[in-house]
Amino acid sequence: MEPTNILFAFGLTLFAGLATGIGSALAFFTKQTNVKFLSVALGFSAGVMIYVSFMEIFPKGQESLVSILTERSGTFWTLVAFFGGMLLIGIIDRFVPTRENPHTIYRVEELDESRKKSGLVRMGMLTATAIAIHNFPEGLATFTAAVYDIRLGIPIAIAIAIHNIPEGIAVSIPIYYGTGDKKKAFLYSFASGLSEPLGALVGFLLLGRFFHELTFGITFGIVAGIMIFISLDQLLPASEKYGEHHLSIYGLIAGMVVMAASLLLIM
Repeated sequence: MEPTNILFAFGLTLFAGLATGIGSALAFFTKQTNVKFLSVALGFSAGVMIYVSFMEIFPKGQESLVSILTERSGTFWTLVAFFGGMLLIGIIDRFVPTRENPHTIYRVEELDESRKKSGLVRMGMLTATAIAIHNFPEGLATFTAAVYDIRLGIPIAIAIAIHNIPEGIAVSIPIYYGTGDKKKAFLYSFASGLSEPLGALVGFLLLGRFFHELTFGITFGIVAGIMIFISLDQLLPASEKYGEHHLSIYGLIAGMVVMAASLLLIM
């Protein structure tokens, strides 16, 4: 792995992770979130991630494994890694201790005034924990893609950054209304995104010395599975929740078209 690629890959994961801070800032400095735009943006992110997973990441992982195994065996282990990635993120999603949907956007008028402030703070803390745990494998996915091919890493990082903006809002709003402290709310929101570059660091430490065709193929299969699960389980449901069904689909298709065009242009 080239040192320049490694540094750039870390930079991309940092950018994607700290987008939670952008969400926090938007929550404080805008009176109302443009939910229709957010709906399209989340659908767009899902389109980018689904397209690049099926058209680039999975095939490249399969190609790596087939090159050192047989066609049948390489394909089989790519599929095992792919569904293993889904299982991994599914287990994380199942056992994360949170009562609230981490994609819920709270606005002042929607908060129940009778709620105890301590309950709001706890809700924000649990949401921050949930987001931090979910962001860890996303950081690994972004880093792995960027190290192999910067052209893949950049759109993935942008898609995940868009995905992280509403998560930042979800952390900061309940903590702010529970404490009245904007700085504290922002810091918790900001910190929840730091697990993304942490995931990249762990991936580098574990895989850096052993990064060859076998580990690359398995890792890319897992990454593709993680990204598909996130798109179907989180991005698309959140997109539909904030807007109309068709807005989600328009965003999804636009994301696929833009991703396809960008890959075609850089071939």
